[in-house]
Amino acid sequence: MKKLKIAIILGSTRPNRNGEAVAKWVLEKAEQRTDAEFDLIDLREVDLPFLNEGIPPSQGQYEHEHTRRWSRTIAAYDGYVLVSPEYNHGTSAVLKNALDTVYKEWNNKAAGIVAYGSVKGARAVEQLRLTLAELQVATVRAQVGFALDRDFKDMKTFQPQPGHEKELDVMLDQLQAWGNALRGVRESMKEKDDAG
Repeated sequence: MKKLKIAIILGSTRPNRNGEAVAKWVLEKAEQRTDAEFDLIDLREVDLPFLNEGIPPSQGQYEHEHTRRWSRTIAAYDGYVLVSPEYNHGTSAVLKNALDTVYKEWNNKAAGIVAYGSVKGARAVEQLRLTLAELQVATVRAQVGFALDRDFKDMKTFQPQPGHEKELDVMLDQLQAWGNALRGVRESMKEKDDAG
């Protein structure tokens, strides 16, 4: 079976963001695996404007080239690892916008969540699970959370405590299993659509 393609999406665009070190750590650990291919997508580089399509994304009729480009990017992957900060008991606006901008490209895929914040980003994770459910993305149970006061020196320099690598491995194992299962779901649905 062809390897899964997994996008690690860095969901912060702030200057001096903590998320960049976290996302690079996730990528470095993930690339040691042989069961999937991993790419890092930095939303700062994507530079996606806030949703400005006149027709709801669920219709798939994109007016703007930046949306069509984002559509192609998201459609190319079998699953995702979302790296999210927690801002005001939720995820970042830029990550929520990236999720909201397209619809069918997310459907019937799997996602894991890595978050960071004062309570390990737990509230951002809960918010993301709700959004992803509406996008028909299956979130795996395992998650990785980093506490600003324990996993970052002076709340700035990323120094993950022992144990997080194992948490990430468990999450990626679940993502691999669900990603393969949902690939089969997408193929089955495509066959039905093609049969008309």
